[in-house]
Amino acid sequence: VQLQASGGGLVQAGGSLRLSCAGSGRTLSSYVMGWFRQAPGKEREFVAAIRSSGGSTIYADSVKGRFTISRDNAKNTVYLQMNSLKPEDTAVYYCAARRGAVVLTTRPGYDYWGQGTQVTVSS
Repeated sequence: VQLQASGGGLVQAGGSLRLSCAGSGRTLSSYVMGWFRQAPGKEREFVAAIRSSGGSTIYADSVKGRFTISRDNAKNTVYLQMNSLKPEDTAVYYCAARRGAVVLTTRPGYDYWGQGTQVTVSS
């Protein structure tokens, strides 16, 4: 599975961005999909994840109520809608895929990773 993340950019605080993660090589419909982020000098942290069917999602407390993860299995794409962005959301955002049905929030639980897309939120 190859993952290509896109949609990052520079936005002012309070603004919105939508990240996309396109899969190739295999269909993503049987994978749990997640988004992680890594700020400079910090460890990569969990942001959100969605079950293969799209029926169950989980979010980090820091983004709950502001970010929404979704997927379009027909397009082999996963999205992260980010609203009410804050400067502390600045990071490189990575999408990841996990075989199996259990939604995990830990980095080692994911089998495939995209290359990352930079999100910068100015104050």
